[in-house]
This record gives sequence, C-alpha cells and structure tokens, in this order.
Amino acid sequence: MILRHAGSRITNLSTRSTLRASRLPRASEIRSYTHPSHGGASPFTKRPQLATSSALRNFQLNKHASPILRSASTKPIPTPRNGFIRAVYRGAALLGTFVGISGILVVAFFIYDASTYREEPEAEDVPVSELALNPRRGGPKNLPIVDHFIDDDDCALNKAVKHKPKLVILGTGWGSVAILKQLNPGDYHVTVVSPSNHFLFTPMLPSATVGTLELRSLVEPVRRIVKRVQGHFLKGFAEDVDFSEKLVEVSAIDSSGQKQHFYVPYDKLVIGTGSVTNPHGVKGLEHCHFLKDISDARLIRNSIVRNLESACLPTTSDEERRRLLSFVVSGGGPTGVEFAAELFDMLNEDLTKFFPKVLRNEISVHVIQSRSHILNTYEEALSEYAEKRFAHDAVDVLTNSRVKEVHADKIIFTQKDESGKVVEKEIPMGFCLWSTGLSQTDFCKRLAAKLDGQNNKRALETDSHLRVVGAPLGDVYAIGDCATVQNNVSDHIISFLRTLAWEKGKDPEKMALSYSDWRGVAKRVKQRFPQASDHLRRLDKLFSAYDKDNSGTLDFGELRELLAQIDSKLTSLPATAQRAHQQGQYLGRKFSKIAQAAPGMTLNQMDYGDLDDAVYKAFEYKHLGSLAYIGNAAIFDFGGMSFSGGLVAVYLWRSIYFAQSVSFRTRCLLAMDWSKRALFGRDLMNF
Repeated sequence: MILRHAGSRITNLSTRSTLRASRLPRASEIRSYTHPSHGGASPFTKRPQLATSSALRNFQLNKHASPILRSASTKPIPTPRNGFIRAVYRGAALLGTFVGISGILVVAFFIYDASTYREEPEAEDVPVSELALNPRRGGPKNLPIVDHFIDDDDCALNKAVKHKPKLVILGTGWGSVAILKQLNPGDYHVTVVSPSNHFLFTPMLPSATVGTLELRSLVEPVRRIVKRVQGHFLKGFAEDVDFSEKLVEVSAIDSSGQKQHFYVPYDKLVIGTGSVTNPHGVKGLEHCHFLKDISDARLIRNSIVRNLESACLPTTSDEERRRLLSFVVSGGGPTGVEFAAELFDMLNEDLTKFFPKVLRNEISVHVIQSRSHILNTYEEALSEYAEKRFAHDAVDVLTNSRVKEVHADKIIFTQKDESGKVVEKEIPMGFCLWSTGLSQTDFCKRLAAKLDGQNNKRALETDSHLRVVGAPLGDVYAIGDCATVQNNVSDHIISFLRTLAWEKGKDPEKMALSYSDWRGVAKRVKQRFPQASDHLRRLDKLFSAYDKDNSGTLDFGELRELLAQIDSKLTSLPATAQRAHQQGQYLGRKFSKIAQAAPGMTLNQMDYGDLDDAVYKAFEYKHLGSLAYIGNAAIFDFGGMSFSGGLVAVYLWRSIYFAQSVSFRTRCLLAMDWSKRALFGRDLMNF
C-alpha cells in the first residue's frame, strides 16, 4: 500500500518517465510485506523475500539510485507566491542593489578626490638648456630662434624627442587636433603655435550663444592634447614664414604688454590657421556680430540679454522696443540657420517665464539669404522642410536678398521679387549676426603672395597630398578652412601623357591612346586625384563618348576635352569640421609612415623627390553627411539618404555630436548642460 501511494505522488509530479525508468517491484513479486504498526517486521529492517533474484536487484538499484524519486515522494508541493509579492521582492532587491552600488561609487569617488590633493610641494631640480634661456639670433630679421624649449629636459620622454624632426603646427582647430591625436608619440618634436590655448567644438557653438550650453562645455585645453605626443605649446600669432631657412615668425604679448617677435624652426610645417568671415564689400560690419570663436558666443549672449533688459525699461518707447527686439541673421548657411533656431527656442521657451509677456509678441527674427533657399548645400526637400519649420515658428526668411549696408539701428538690403525686379528694403535692427562665407586671413594672404601658383583668393591651394603649391615639396602643408585642394586634372594631362609617351617612345601631343592606354591614364588620374574616381567609373562609356572620329583611339585634343569635363564636375571640398578632421587624420597617418620609412630612406640616400607619394597615397575626402538643427527639429543629409523630424531627430542630432566630442570631460559637461536646460531652463544672464 505504501509503495502504491508513493507511485501516485510521483505521477502527480509529472515524473512518469522517471518512474518507468526505475520501475518498482509488483505486488506479485513480493512474498511478504507487513507494516510495523500491524505487528509485523519492517521491510526496511528485514529484507523482503522477492520472487526472483532479478526483482531483488531492480528494487535495490531503484532504492539507492533514485534520489529524485525518493525526495519527491516525501516533500509537500510548494505553494506559489502571489505575483504582487514577488514583484515587491524583486523591486526591493533591485533598489537595494542600486543603492549599494551607488554608495560604493560615491565612496570610491571621494577616495579618488582625496588622492588628488597634495599637501607636500613637489618642486624638484630640473635641468634647463642654456640655449632655451638665451636663444641664438638669426634669420632675415635677426630675431631669437627657439631651437630649444625650457621643458625639453623635464622627463625622459621629452629628452627622447628633443632631437627628432621638428613638426610645427599652426592653429588648434579640428585639423590640428586630429594630427595630434593620430601621430605616434616619439616620432617628432612637436610645437603648436596658436593665439587660442583651447580646442573649440564649433558645430555646437550656436547653442552657447543663448545659454543652451555653457561656454566651457565646448572647449578642451590644448595642452592636454599636446601632452600626448610630448609636444610644446606657444600662445602667439603666426606672422610670416621664411621658406628658404625654414623659420616661422611668431609674435606674442609678454608680461609687460609688449609684442615680441621670434622664430620657430621647422622640418615640416602644417598651416591650420582657419579663416575669417567674408565681408563681401558691405559697409557697416562694425555693427554686426560674428560667430567664429568662443569669445564671439559670449559677446552675442551678452548683447541679446542686454537688448531684452533694455526693452523692459519704462523709458523705452514702443518703436525703440520693437527695434531692440528685431534680430537679423545675414546668411542662410548652417551657422546662420542654427543660430536663428536656437535664438527662437530661447525666446519662445524661456522669455515668457522671466520677462514681460508683451516682449514675446514684439520679437521678430529675420534670416536674409542671397540664394533661393536656405541651406542650399543640402537636399532641396530638406531646405524646404527647414523653411516650412521657420514659417511655423514665425521666423521671417528673406530669400533672393543681398545686404547692401548695415547701420547701427537698421539694415538695408535688396530683394528680387517673382518678376525679377530688384527692390530695396530695410529692417529695424537691434542685433545682427554676419555669417556669409569665408575669406583668407592676413597671414595666408602674405604666404600666397610669396608663392608661385597661388591663384585662389579665398584659400591656400594645395595638391592632392595637401602640400602647399609653390612651397618646397614635402615641407609645408595646409589643412582646414585656410586651404583648398586643386582639382585641375586637365592641367596635369602633359605629365600623364609624357609618362606614357616616354614608356612608348612617342611624342605626347602626337600620340593616340587606345582603350587599354586610356585605362592606364585613368588609373594614374585616380591615384593623383582620388576625388575624380566617381567620375571615372564607366571608362568604356567615357572613351566612346569622346572618340569623336570613331577611330578607336583618343588623340591629345580629345583626351584634354575629356579631362576638362571631369574638372568641371569636380567641386571644392566643403569648409566643414569633418573635412578638416579627415585631413588632420590623413596627415597624422602619413607623418607616422614617413617617420617609419626615414631610416630606410637615409640608408638608400633618398632625401629628395616626391617622398610623400612614395610613402603614402593621396588624400581622399569621404563625405559622411550633413546635419543641422532648425528649432526643436533637425535635418540629416547622408549622401542620397536624407530625413528630417522633430524631437526624436533632435536627440539623434545631439547623440552624433555627443559621440564626436573630443574628450570624456566635454561629454560629461554636454550631458549636464542639456539636463540643466530641461530642469531649470536657459541662463538669461550677461556678465
């Protein structure tokens, strides 16, 4: 009876398979079984008499080898807990875990913070070169030449690069920082010269003008970046370059307020001095603000708040208040559009909380654009979306308009109507941002005047290896907004044909190219001008299209016409942060390759010629896309794939720039600024 009862409990526990695998002996196989309470002997104290020896072996095996069966038959089935109670238990466990981990992190932070304080001074004796304290003089102007720095002997790492090739970088923009982050430490003796001792995250600069982001959240100390390659930083302005003696003239303000000039020698020079805003010959720009540096953002922020405060004074007339609250943006590019969007957000979201509501009704924002659309470098659908968004936000977009003159209280411009007639108009103005393209700095103009082949009036021309045209080959490079890459494929036809003719022993101008010869020329064009690769995909179609006489060959004139057509399709690289960043990365990798190949070149006496081309490929720009903020919405243009949207797109826009930020420090500051804006609003203060 007991065995049969145990079997039924096992069946209820869904262990029929286990029961079948270890079958108990049947009743007919047991001769005698008496429960102890009935006066008989216990089967567990006295072995039962089995009918057969095999039954005995099976029963003993199951008795000792089935712990699951034995435990299941004696323990009661657990009663399931209530779902709500389980959820409470889990929530309490998770909360306890979170509190415990947070407590550990807080304690660990305080321990780390305590370790950063030092009570004992760490001054030590540091050797300084006499030439660093008293530099030799020389050069065309007999100025001090900085051959050695006072920190060249600070540590063993500095001593190791003391006599390495001298790499001088002018500027601390996107391209310069990319070089510093890409270089292999120890390859060069690096010197950075710039009037700014910080790197500025320019894409988010419009957000700092209205308090969405704090100014220090967009800058990174450049000395922290330079330290990675054991380099040196000099806060000063680059004035001129002596290419024959390889000297950069630098000016700096000393402790007494006097301007001092000195020379910095170089083996390789990288010019990344940026650009200035193009005035386009318009008068009165002294009444405008520009947005190129972090100091410009601070001035704009103070001016906006000052206008708002002045508009609240009881002595301000209605007409004057409307003028003070009229904000004009000249230029419909990404900078102008993003500033107008940030300005509207601030006026719409934070103004009514702290200022009289009548100000909100009298504020006006105007965008003056010379083209037919704002953001004309984006897809037309995106430009139209941005214009519709601005129309919804009551931002006045004035297309086909050109500023004629700027006064202290108004801006005069001309606008072409639908009939093509040009009409002169004016807008009362309390604030004007001038954002209308780029122009060369005075330093780059001086260099261009000294070099042959510099025909571009807006930037220094470089070849496809980013070497400045006219400068000694392999010595001077230019990147970023101050430079542009030549796309004169047709001008190099003679060099391509001369090489091919030399191989065939023919005259270049009389030689006819077969299709196989054309493929070889196209390959060389791609190597020299990587940007032309997209226009040389279907070589057979190009060959047949320009073989006018159907001779099966291309003569000199036909090939020149073909390459000239490619020239016309090539456009200048965009003056954007991603272009400068890619150029900096390219130069950093190439300089590292040159440093690795230098010992072999020295052994083989290869110290002249086109070493860049021998060591590394030409620069190829890859457009990763464009994006812009347009007021609680954003647009994206990724080379054929474009989209736009509201707050979800805004979060994606923030995420992209958050990931591109230069350091973990700036990422933390950006996250805190966005959180602060959501919790407390923008800071409408000027100081």
